[in-house]
Amino acid sequence: MAGHSKWANIKHRKGAQDKRRSKLFTRIIKDITIAAKSGGDNPDSNPSLRLAMQNARGANIPKDRIENAIKKASGADAANYQELTYEGYGNGGVAVFIETATDNVNRTVANIRSIFMKSGGNLGTNGSLNFVFAHKGVFSVSNQQMASKNEDELEFELIDEGADEIEKTEEGWTITTSFENFGAMQKKLEELGIEVENASLQRIVLNTKTLPVPEALKFLKMIEKLEDDDDINTVYHNLELTDELIKELENS
Repeated sequence: MAGHSKWANIKHRKGAQDKRRSKLFTRIIKDITIAAKSGGDNPDSNPSLRLAMQNARGANIPKDRIENAIKKASGADAANYQELTYEGYGNGGVAVFIETATDNVNRTVANIRSIFMKSGGNLGTNGSLNFVFAHKGVFSVSNQQMASKNEDELEFELIDEGADEIEKTEEGWTITTSFENFGAMQKKLEELGIEVENASLQRIVLNTKTLPVPEALKFLKMIEKLEDDDDINTVYHNLELTDELIKELENS
């Protein structure tokens, strides 16, 4: 989901493809569970569930897993997930924003604090990184969905609905909106009959920070540990990937 437009999140290389896929599946299934438990199991009357199911289809999650997650969410023994965010700084003062979905807050915060401390970082207070990250809505749409549309007219419609930026690539369109216009854009795309591959609220980096390569590698190891935690959905940071750092990563 990173890598779009001038607001692109600065993300380092992840691990193997199957590991990324498993993490994505886990996050989306949690989203479905949370949405169904809080708003009911009918996607027609539950926009959050409809969005989570849409993302699940975009990620090619099997239909039976989606249905099982919805069914499980309505059961008495369904997990009570809380969606919480944490902010802090890694070594060298690089900003880190963490989004979690957890059924055990004490476990989650203890794990996060331990990772920060062992890596030379520290947790901060929520809201302290508002000047580093902007909360934006991001929609990914395949070129196939746009094939039958008049692109110029469509762009004007999307801008009128609140699109801040529209980027076209070989893979498809990426539409960025403000946090406030996320719901309106979701509704507009549905009205236009455009099926979105993924729609999410993301923390978009406004300014980056550079570190010497050894310090940057140490920081990225901390990010890997955070991303490996099952309670953590997404980790954002503002470390700049310099040419020297990229070369080191490619050779490692």
